[in-house]
Amino acid sequence: MDLQIRILLVEDSLEDVAVTKRVLKHNKLDRGLVIATRGKVALDALQNKTKEYLPQLILLDINLPDISGIDLLTLLKKDKSLDTIPVVILTGSNEDQDIQKSYDLGASSYLVKPISNDALMLVVEKLFYP
Repeated sequence: MDLQIRILLVEDSLEDVAVTKRVLKHNKLDRGLVIATRGKVALDALQNKTKEYLPQLILLDINLPDISGIDLLTLLKKDKSLDTIPVVILTGSNEDQDIQKSYDLGASSYLVKPISNDALMLVVEKLFYP
């Protein structure tokens, strides 16, 4: 797949960042990757970007040290300049309540870590090649 998309990965675990980068690189999707290790940093960056520099996909962990991924997802979906960006939850939680809440708030997909190449690529293909 030779899809050039801007991706924002919001993840505080360096190990999970490395795994996700490896999966994206394997699929040639790492060229437009930006990483934020804190939710507030990601939110500030998103709110200060012009439309042409916004990511086309956000990969979001739920468990962040400063603001939860659920809270960040809520803020993103309330912001009219950001609410159309697909958000894929990447998390270690397979709790039904986290899954349901994520979808209720507008997440495009929900993947439990560790992510597999096939699972992530299936989501990307559904989002960008419907």
